[in-house]
Amino acid sequence: MNLGVLAHVDAGKTSLTERLLYDHGAVPELGSVDAGSTRTDSGALERRRGITIRSAVAAFRVGDLQVNLVDTPGHPDFVAEVERALSVLDGAVLVLSAVEGVQAQTRVLMRSLRKLRLPTLVFVNKIDRTGARDAALLADVRRHLAPHLVPLSAVRHPGTPAARAVPLRLDDEAERERAAWTAAEHDDALLARLAGGKVPARAELEAVLAAQTAAGLLHPVWFGSALSGEGTAELVAGIGTFLSPAGDRGGADDTGDTDGGPRGTVFAVERGDGGEKTAYLRLFAGEVRERQRLTFRRREPGGAVGGFTARLTGLDVVAPPPPPGADPRTPGPARPPVLAAGGVGRLRGLAEVRVGDRLGAPYGGRADEPHFAPPGLETAVRPARPGPGRAAGLHAALAALADEDPLIRTRDTGDGATSVLLYGAVQREVIADRLRTAGIEPVFAPIRPVHVERPVGTGESVTELRRHGGNDFWATVGLRVEPAPRGSGVTFARDVEWGTLPRAFHRAIEEAALRTLEQGLYGWEVTDCRVTCTRVGYEAPMSTAADFRHLTPVVLLRALRSAGSRVYEPCRAVEAEVPPDTLSGVVGALAALGADVTGTAPRDAGQGRGRGRDAGADAPWLVTAELPARLVQHVTEALPGLTRGEGAAWSGPGTDRPVRGTPPRRARTDGDPLRYDAYLRFLSDRTLSRTDTGSRTGAGSRTDGAPD
Repeated sequence: MNLGVLAHVDAGKTSLTERLLYDHGAVPELGSVDAGSTRTDSGALERRRGITIRSAVAAFRVGDLQVNLVDTPGHPDFVAEVERALSVLDGAVLVLSAVEGVQAQTRVLMRSLRKLRLPTLVFVNKIDRTGARDAALLADVRRHLAPHLVPLSAVRHPGTPAARAVPLRLDDEAERERAAWTAAEHDDALLARLAGGKVPARAELEAVLAAQTAAGLLHPVWFGSALSGEGTAELVAGIGTFLSPAGDRGGADDTGDTDGGPRGTVFAVERGDGGEKTAYLRLFAGEVRERQRLTFRRREPGGAVGGFTARLTGLDVVAPPPPPGADPRTPGPARPPVLAAGGVGRLRGLAEVRVGDRLGAPYGGRADEPHFAPPGLETAVRPARPGPGRAAGLHAALAALADEDPLIRTRDTGDGATSVLLYGAVQREVIADRLRTAGIEPVFAPIRPVHVERPVGTGESVTELRRHGGNDFWATVGLRVEPAPRGSGVTFARDVEWGTLPRAFHRAIEEAALRTLEQGLYGWEVTDCRVTCTRVGYEAPMSTAADFRHLTPVVLLRALRSAGSRVYEPCRAVEAEVPPDTLSGVVGALAALGADVTGTAPRDAGQGRGRGRDAGADAPWLVTAELPARLVQHVTEALPGLTRGEGAAWSGPGTDRPVRGTPPRRARTDGDPLRYDAYLRFLSDRTLSRTDTGSRTGAGSRTDGAPD
């Protein structure tokens, strides 16, 4: 079973992970977050700050069941890391603090879990801390998080060092009846039986609870303390009772692919001291063996599907350590490791692998669905001490980070800095720490929102060969730009025969076109468009691939200028839960910020039988709105004052919308091909600079959109 542990920051999920590993013999001593000795937080910053940044996997065994435990980040800046891990899990444990209770990040996590229909158990931690609650906390959870809970333990002396978790045994008829009434809210036959005075037997009730847990209809709850181990044994027993192992779920990833080959998802990538990559793969079907050739597919940021094929040089199957008393020196059978369906393996030898790559399976399954928005913020980072070598080293280090998190896209700004996409300030701190570890002291520019451009019409441009008086390059290029459907990214097509040019010239045009669209008329990336090559020509032996690489940006931007483009700003879908008497004030404040309010309704309206029991005059209302990502922080900060501290808000992926007013511009890094003379000087100066230094920048440091 692949089990995720999720929580808001400081709820104690890493401590729970350590407790489960220690109690079942997977680690020799109990790790401590405060001491920085935890098994799953291996990074220096993770240990120093006591937070989880990257998903980590460790295994333990309960009887015949192997549990691969995935510890995930709790800070909102790393929500993408969490949601990537969700797609490879069989179940989850959501950890709450008995003191802090339901937090905004808890709601975000539960919404993601329910969207994926991932079976989820709830563990209420820290019952021995001052201020811990039990019944009041359950009421808050039912009201704000999940209405259908089945408590399977109670607390004595909460909030004191003597706090104890008391199991509620389903052998007791009264306890079975209480749990059965919760399950009956989704089972008419069970409801009729209970109304007739018939309480199901324990085995039957456990089967009903397991089925409804698997469907995400209800959530069993345990109380305890990860630090003392109180209540964790009952949680582990519940994992075996109410969650299904990978094999019982058919090893399916919902793709419908039945070709029999191996299928899986890469959900984490680590780098060794020498820069070598280790990929964590959850296998849904088939087998993977060492030395096997594997084909991975990925969806690029622009929307195109790419991939690579490589041979494994190493494979480690995630498994618990040998049981106590076993002699590790005893040689086992000389068999190569085999990763079977349902398991997790560490793969080596995949130099091109990235987080999110899919093994063997087509797109369209659960693991491919975008459940999180891409980063909506951008900053520029440069080395504290300038110099060509340091700038190149900075860009290379950031490119390596992008392999581990493909949403951290990088772009050379052309002035010694590198642009990086972010979710928030804590993520920026993580990047800074990683760069310092690589020997680079970074300096960050202020964070700004990321915009995109889309063409609004169709435009064409053609530039002829030099001998025809058309340009300064030995090349003819004609291009057409037109809008494409939303979400389709960028596509490149040809209306000319493939053999009209040498193959290298065709590739040069396509590569330069795709690179050029990273900076549109306003400097922002262009998406959802189709570029068609309509005309080509060359002069042997004068023409080179560089002629086509340098001319293509000029022709493409002229065609885009003819088509016109519109700038869009990223938006978030925001939901705010507010007291009814503050509704008008909250809606007014959202409208004043420029939000599009899409709905207001009582929180429990239309959400199923039994949920209306908390409704009434004082029931909270939900306000839904779309607003620019740059303003979400303003809403979060203003909401407590507008709602007497009772309101809560969370946001998720939204659409983007046209910028209202004057579109913002981003400085160009390619010499501006629309200013032809300045662009020629840019190319000339760059060539002279390279000649003077006697070296050439790598592909990752290009500023003209294509290699020479």
